[in-house]
This record gives sequence, structure tokens and C-alpha cells, in this order.
Amino acid sequence: MASEYPAFVRALPEADLPFAGLSGRLFQGESGQAIFLETDKAVTVPEHSHGDQWGIVVAGSFELTLGGKTTTLSSGDSYFVPAGSPHSARLFPGFRAIDFFADRNRYRPRPRPAGG
Repeated sequence: MASEYPAFVRALPEADLPFAGLSGRLFQGESGQAIFLETDKAVTVPEHSHGDQWGIVVAGSFELTLGGKTTTLSSGDSYFVPAGSPHSARLFPGFRAIDFFADRNRYRPRPRPAGG
């Protein structure tokens, strides 16, 4: 996948994501976490919940199901998922977004290969 994020974002630690075809780069703060997401494939994120999440779509589009309502969001749209709210998503090829999580350790960095 050819990333359109700038080099300093691509240099951030890679997130250990459980979704095939989705990649992310982590920016860790004391009180939260940001992740720069991107995919060139269709990706389904099953229903789950966690702390507060706010995000903005940088490119492409995705469907967010929250509170039984499905909304299609595209470049420039922002979204908010309140803490504890079950939600799911369908990401479309070319999707890029920046998500901010109130959970400081929502995602962990991907372990580096031995010797790397």
C-alpha cells in the first residue's frame, strides 16, 4: 500500500491492528492516543466498544453503524463515538482517517521482528 501520509507520520510506530488489510501509525499521548489509518482494501470492523473516540475522514469513505443507525462518512466528515457505545464499520478501498481515542492504550505498537 502506498501511503499518502507524510514521511514523519509514516515514521511513527506501526499499530498492531487485528483487521487484515488495515494499517495504522500510532501517536501516543499522556491522556489519549491518535492513529493514522489507511487501507486499499474493503475492511469490516465488527461491533465493539471502548472509551470515547473522535475521528475525521482524510480520504475515501466508510460506513459507521452506531446506535442501530448506519451513516456513510467521506472526506472531511468527522464522527464521535461515546464511551461504551457498541459500533461497527465498513471501510472502503482508499479510506484514510485520523482517530483520537480517550483510551491511552487503545492500540499497541506492532512488535518489531527479531534483529530489526
